[in-house]
Amino acid sequence: MNILSSIVFLTILIIGGGFFAKNVKKIIRNIKLGKDVNRSDNPSARWKNMALVAMGQKKMFTRPIPALLHFALYAAFIITQIELLEILVDGIFGSHRFFKSGLGSFYTFLISFIEILSVLALTATIAFLARRNLLKLPRLNKAELLGWPKKDANLILIMEIVLVTCIFTMNGTDEVLYNIGKSHFEGQGSFGFTVSQHLGPALFGGMSEGTLHILERIGWWGHFMMVMAFLNYLYYSKHLHIILAFPNTYFADLNPLGQFDNLESVTNEVKLMMDPNADPFAAPAPDADAVPSKFGASDVQDLNWAQLLNAYTCTECGRCTSSCPANQTGKKLSPRKIMMDTRDRMVEVGDNMDKNKGVFVPDGKSLLNDYITQEELWACTSCNACVEECPVNISPLSIIMDMRRYLVMEQSAAPQSLNAMMTNIENNSAPWQYNQMDRLNWKDEQ
Repeated sequence: MNILSSIVFLTILIIGGGFFAKNVKKIIRNIKLGKDVNRSDNPSARWKNMALVAMGQKKMFTRPIPALLHFALYAAFIITQIELLEILVDGIFGSHRFFKSGLGSFYTFLISFIEILSVLALTATIAFLARRNLLKLPRLNKAELLGWPKKDANLILIMEIVLVTCIFTMNGTDEVLYNIGKSHFEGQGSFGFTVSQHLGPALFGGMSEGTLHILERIGWWGHFMMVMAFLNYLYYSKHLHIILAFPNTYFADLNPLGQFDNLESVTNEVKLMMDPNADPFAAPAPDADAVPSKFGASDVQDLNWAQLLNAYTCTECGRCTSSCPANQTGKKLSPRKIMMDTRDRMVEVGDNMDKNKGVFVPDGKSLLNDYITQEELWACTSCNACVEECPVNISPLSIIMDMRRYLVMEQSAAPQSLNAMMTNIENNSAPWQYNQMDRLNWKDEQ
């Protein structure tokens, strides 16, 4: 029976791992749709940023209550992987509690610690479900979360409850079996886990040996199957941030907020115009067959890979939108929606390539207009509140600015007020309808 169980276990592990690897390959391919950008500078600052923001969750604690709840889930997720490692060993080799004999009393401490974290995680999960569905927090019930995003958030929380239930079913029934001398492997003694030593007898104490063995196996297999399901569900869920938060914070833009990058081609032209000694004919003639570079971005292929990584990493927590002054005053802009739309379009482009042997066939759509409207883009005040608030260092503003560049420099589609300002700067060297010298006329008045 152990051999058959190990074969089934290995089969599920290989299939589940294979699907996960296939989806990871798709994610990497989709991120590489973006243009290249150098994010290899200052590695020490980047490692520090990742440690503080992704691992230490530094920015989460600007809002203490959800931060503590999230930290409970996060800690449980990390530490529980130790128990998962034991399940993998037991599943492959047909053993039971493989680490117990080698670790002794430390094993009891370790699993007890996992159980305490699991109780905290269960409490946090119920609180998060209540915040979304009973308290209906405004930032968790915006228009962009209707439909699948809301179902996704609830589904992952329900999966967490099932996973914790499996853990305590497995440990609780195991505890009772050892107490009555009917354990899987004799001689290992009682566990004495902090939670299960009380919860096990209370819930399973009056059951028969056969029922206990069945429930223990249900808990054990349930734990493993939930992990496999969760692993392959990640590709379709916002919870990719569990993995991508680490590279996203490492490759985040280290420049001060508000410092925008310049288009190199435009910068070179301006320098050439401003240099009286420059010879405009000294540069080599441009290639007549070369495709001219696009100013700004109208689709995901025009963004850089770091921006696309941002989109995949978005947690949809809505902190950016709740702090956005444009959104607060009733304008259409939602920074969270900008990231969700970018991710949805990126996945759509990737699916297009999958259907066409790795080649993108134009589908008549683009990120601009089909997903993100001009009204949303021009509502942004470029205040960086969204960037400051994001717990994983995502920058919706960088995408907004690149799409604005496209509208202005490629389509001349700036709002009339902005066109008037640029005309005034060109004619009067000031954003107003009078030149800079006229502004000083007040000093001559008596």
